[in-house]
Amino acid sequence: MVKVYGSTVDNESRCTHYQTPLDIIAIKFKCCNKYYPCYKCHNEHESHKIQRWQANEFHEKAILCGVCNHEMTINDYMMIEACPKCDAHFNNRCKYHYHLYFEI
Repeated sequence: MVKVYGSTVDNESRCTHYQTPLDIIAIKFKCCNKYYPCYKCHNEHESHKIQRWQANEFHEKAILCGVCNHEMTINDYMMIEACPKCDAHFNNRCKYHYHLYFEI
């Protein structure tokens, strides 16, 4: 089982900051190679700045479904709205915080 760091509130990777039914994705932060539910959790638990994933790294497995623990590539995540393994729906492409995680 992949460990999700941060201020999680349940076993589906929701955190104290984001708790809607769609907030089930954790992101592996490039800077520390750890999964966190969100950038706020990362910043509360790490002392370094976030490094964004660059477009040429989108083939990396850096997205985790909190429901079934399925890891997917950033490219795969960008193209879907539900986990390909368990069909759980999630916040597509982190639309409000994309610029914090991924190169624009």
